[in-house]
Amino acid sequence: MSEHRRKPPNGGRAGGGGRRRAPSGGAGGGYGAPAAGGEYGGRAAARRAAGGAGGGRRRAAGGGDYAGSRSGGYGGGGGRRGGGDAGGYGDDDYGPSRRRRSAPPAKKRFVDYPRSDKDGLKRWMPSWKQVMAMCVLGAGLLVGLTAIGLMLVSVPKVADAAQAQSNVYYWADGTQMVSSGAGYSRTEVGIGEISKNMQNAVISAENASFYEDSGIDPKGIARAVFNMARGQQTQSGSTITQQYVKNAKLQDSTQSVSRKVKEIFISIKVGASVSKDDILAGYLNTAYYGRQAYGIQAAAQTYFGVDADALDPSQAAFLATMLNGPDRYDPAGGQYTSAADNTERLKDRWSWILDRMTKVEIKGKTPLSLAERGKYTELPKIKPSRVGKSMDGQIGYLVDAANAYVLEKTGLDKAEFDLGGYQIYTTFDRKKVDELAKAVKETRKARLDEKHRTNDKYLQIGGASVNPANGEVVAMYGGPGQQTGQYVSSARASGVPVGSTWKPFDLAAAMEYGTYDSDSEGISPDSKYKANNAQTIVDHDGTLVKGDDGKPFRQENEGGSSYGVVPLTTAMEKSINSPFVQLGWDVGYKNVKKIAKDSGIPEGRMDKENASFYIGTSTPHTIQMAGAYATFANGGVHEETHTVRKVKRQGVDLPSFPEPKPTEAMSENVANNLTKVLQGVIDKPTGTAYTKTQQFGWNRPAAGKTGTTDSNASAWFVGYTPQLSTAITFYRPINDAVIDKETGKAVSGQDLTGKPMDKKVIRDQATKEFPSLLSMNGVAGLTSVHGGDLPTEVWTRYMTAALKGKPAKEFPAAEPIDNKVFGPSASPSPTPSKTESTPPGQSTDKPKPGNKPTESCDPMDPTCWGTTTDGGTTTDGGTTTDGGTTWGGTTTGGTSPSPSPSPSTTDSTNGNGGNNRGLLGG
Repeated sequence: MSEHRRKPPNGGRAGGGGRRRAPSGGAGGGYGAPAAGGEYGGRAAARRAAGGAGGGRRRAAGGGDYAGSRSGGYGGGGGRRGGGDAGGYGDDDYGPSRRRRSAPPAKKRFVDYPRSDKDGLKRWMPSWKQVMAMCVLGAGLLVGLTAIGLMLVSVPKVADAAQAQSNVYYWADGTQMVSSGAGYSRTEVGIGEISKNMQNAVISAENASFYEDSGIDPKGIARAVFNMARGQQTQSGSTITQQYVKNAKLQDSTQSVSRKVKEIFISIKVGASVSKDDILAGYLNTAYYGRQAYGIQAAAQTYFGVDADALDPSQAAFLATMLNGPDRYDPAGGQYTSAADNTERLKDRWSWILDRMTKVEIKGKTPLSLAERGKYTELPKIKPSRVGKSMDGQIGYLVDAANAYVLEKTGLDKAEFDLGGYQIYTTFDRKKVDELAKAVKETRKARLDEKHRTNDKYLQIGGASVNPANGEVVAMYGGPGQQTGQYVSSARASGVPVGSTWKPFDLAAAMEYGTYDSDSEGISPDSKYKANNAQTIVDHDGTLVKGDDGKPFRQENEGGSSYGVVPLTTAMEKSINSPFVQLGWDVGYKNVKKIAKDSGIPEGRMDKENASFYIGTSTPHTIQMAGAYATFANGGVHEETHTVRKVKRQGVDLPSFPEPKPTEAMSENVANNLTKVLQGVIDKPTGTAYTKTQQFGWNRPAAGKTGTTDSNASAWFVGYTPQLSTAITFYRPINDAVIDKETGKAVSGQDLTGKPMDKKVIRDQATKEFPSLLSMNGVAGLTSVHGGDLPTEVWTRYMTAALKGKPAKEFPAAEPIDNKVFGPSASPSPTPSKTESTPPGQSTDKPKPGNKPTESCDPMDPTCWGTTTDGGTTTDGGTTTDGGTTWGGTTTGGTSPSPSPSPSTTDSTNGNGGNNRGLLGG
């Protein structure tokens, strides 16, 4: 670097000051005065020179004649940033300053923010004084708001919370059915009248630190607010205090931030002003325990027939479990849950609470010793509690069905809904409800003898009737009445398989979507399928479908009957299993499931994919089945099945009940063809329900299907006319069953009325396939109960009375689906195709080809059917020798007389099935 760069001449820029070396100067220093006696000064000298002339490196002060800064003028202090007060030459003379600060405000502000004496980011950063002031102010506001909030809220009173209104229910004609409210069952008791066992069970399960905490759980509050922000349920309070406040303020049923804030303030006030014992008593007196029991005294009487002060540890743990949600823990089942699932959950939590009572400390003491805990290994026995007189007979079941629909549509919490104030306008026709109950009573009286036939005990009958034109449930039969202790409606029971009443969905899907072998074109009801006993099922690629044991699955027909090759119409009339398992496999699980769902069967009620799915392992209840068959009667259009027309509160309609919208489940002609096939079940002598309907003088057009399950676990009949669709089911349930893991059978339990059942009867008769059900073999003195017998008898009695005086209506005519008669299973020895293998039962958007006869043979040519491996030789147009029975007929044009079963047939009116999941038939 040159000497000139390093040491500029004296004077530098604008008065001798340089960026790297400033001239020295004293007060009033002249041009280029040397610093400290030297000719040239360094940086330090320049900084020291600022004392005389006011020049500084970053900020100039007043003084001196000349400044050493770029912007300094005469007499103004120089420096890197600015000029002095008395500078003669300023920015105007030498150019603007590189960095300028805005002038300070003329008037000092009360709050100097943004800060006027700072630049850039610092201008927006509050000072520590401002931060402290804001903290003090915020704390003051919080204290003030809290004080105001506590002043505005009041401590809830148990007596006020007990003031519930009634829900009023109306028949379809607008007349009042019943007025029912939950508040009537609540009785307030003091803490001294509640057993210590109950107090300890609730504290152990809900809030172990109850006696030490302040009553507020910040984490629970934050979680509730977060869930609210996401539009989810806020959940109950985390402490007993918060839950008590929530229970006592249920009249405000909104899920909002304002309600949550109000609950917080009330909880704070309650925690500060109410004793812990009173809070606990208030919580137990306002809680909902299920079965319309509000309060601990009502719950103790409802479930165990004792007062609240007499509850033992096991009973207390049971009721503490109910506080966690009776709809999920009531052993009788809930709105969306089965009795078996609820019982399993109940046992787990009941046991956990008892264990918890041996571990926690309450007031310095463990509530339950290990020795006493060991006494309780089984759930406490529940008494068959009676309901109010107004809920006798079918009324209780009708109310429950209406409530379930209201809760589903509105999303209301059941405890809130039970507090009342609603007007529910139902779809139930009083006359038809009475006629259905009468039909069941007459059949019971004529066919059952519980005193002399053990197998007639525990039999349950359920039924529902739906108007196809609008989906309204006009009648229901749920059982002998809740006054007998049977709270669960048989009309809405879960876990009862429908058997062969499922087969119409297989055929509807085949006509609507076709099979993989029909190029997705709908097939005809006259399509022929093999119908032999123990028949293997062929997959799309020509391989055999495997069962659970890994061996080729073989579908059995009832009684081991083999029928050769038959049209699907005949298979439906005689309820033969094997053709429909193969048909369903050919159509595909996805398509059959879609038809059923679109017709009104909830997906959650359908079984998983397996061969027996196509003959009825699914478990919809009678309302859903009646609604689905109503879709067939309504030309394939499904009207939403419903039990309530509208709901009002305080005279205002709830918006959750708009007019149900119809949806198309299948084309009209498919529905009409299906109806034509199902008419044969009732109208033709070969039909499985023909004999019984004729016995009771049925004389109008009707269509329907019978259903019987393996081990005779259940029996169904679902039938319809153009005006009415009705489903009837028979079954024998085991409530709270204990299942033997080795045999898969139930070994102990009780019936739905709460009466203990004979263990030998259970061991002998419980079904392995459906362990919560007993076999109906021997009921009514019959070897087995089929859908074409007892269920059809009830159906015929009811439908005859329900339609009395109304003109008989014909079904619409059905146009042919297809002129072709085909069915891959009609070919006894299919040639595997070279297509890719499809997993068993898996459907595809476009069915894959495969399982066709050899290329040199036309699959429509009957002469190609060859020799059957199931018992004889099939020659179309001539005779079929199948197990020794000969029958003849022609298939040209798709017709064939109904074949006679083989000599091995024991009951030609019904079919039953083989085993993959359960043996099911009609």
